Amino acid sequence: MDESQRFRVLVLSVVKHAYIPEAVAAHRQFELVAVADQVEVPDWIHERNQKFAERYAIPYLSDIAAAIEQYRPDVAVISSEAERHCELAVEAAKAGLHIVIDKPLSNQLEECDRLVDAVQSSGVRTLVWNRNFMPAVQQTLASVQAGRIGKLRAIHCDFYFAKDAGPLKGSRSANDPPLNWLKRQIDAHADGSDGAVGMHPMGELEVEGIYPLAYIRALCDAPVKSVFARTAAHFHQAHVDHAIDDLATVTLEMEGGIVGSLCLGRIGAASHPDLGAIKLHLIGSEGSLVVHESRPEVASFYRGQPVSEFPHRRVADQYEYLLMEEFATAIETGSETSLDVTAGREICRIVDACLRSARSGGVIQL
Repeated sequence: MDESQRFRVLVLSVVKHAYIPEAVAAHRQFELVAVADQVEVPDWIHERNQKFAERYAIPYLSDIAAAIEQYRPDVAVISSEAERHCELAVEAAKAGLHIVIDKPLSNQLEECDRLVDAVQSSGVRTLVWNRNFMPAVQQTLASVQAGRIGKLRAIHCDFYFAKDAGPLKGSRSANDPPLNWLKRQIDAHADGSDGAVGMHPMGELEVEGIYPLAYIRALCDAPVKSVFARTAAHFHQAHVDHAIDDLATVTLEMEGGIVGSLCLGRIGAASHPDLGAIKLHLIGSEGSLVVHESRPEVASFYRGQPVSEFPHRRVADQYEYLLMEEFATAIETGSETSLDVTAGREICRIVDACLRSARSGGVIQL
């Protein structure tokens, strides 16, 4: 008989990535008990929350305080628009709830600081969603820690997501009005291309930068001293219209003389047979590694295969379950998670510096 402790989970808004509360619910120690949100949010948010609640046959309340009082949750899972992540998480922390929070932590450093303060005051455990438990990443970490390539000198990450983002750059007339960011995100929800849901337009460096930066942080654990970045709206008209990036390059100078770099972007669904070109390159004093994040994988082709289906499929991938396993252990023992809100705040600080570097054309010291 499984004697593991079970945790009651309140889903605080689920307008962005339903896969996060789904992953929480799939773990044997977590039980979804309700969905809640702020009463003043727009109707489309209430509709998404209600639809998710109906899928899991749990209630939806447009009153967070009432939901906490009535259902006595242990954990809050937050997958709202990015600009509300910290606001909802602060409310959860003040209520003593442990927190699983979608990325990015926030698009405002001041909000990150407010959340870190609330978490430190309450003593709750936190997990910022990440991909560090991908099998290839874990094997790379084991190789580095075992000294297989000697002392790490440099690390590079390619992180290209093979997803669309509406009309292609140049596909609309110069006289057309700018695409409405929020409307495009709401419309794109059906096909999963709504990467930055919310009122505030966000580029790919803000939205996806946490993934490669979390890899680099895990593999070398060296504070970043300075950054230099370049960004462009290369593929998608919505990004052009709102002067945000869908393609970016970043160079990092880290303590101990380590050099880091990354290239990332949202490069369109037709560009790759898998989720995207995601690869790690590590150079050490005694050797080097080139790692495909997608491995192991299989390829599947058949008649009538939907255009939207990735022919290449990852296998042996339990990263979501392992994240929740780590989180359960953190709650039970008081240990830290591999990416808590303090680490998430540091990544937001690096991203903010990268965006300032791209605007100024110069190196930004942290």
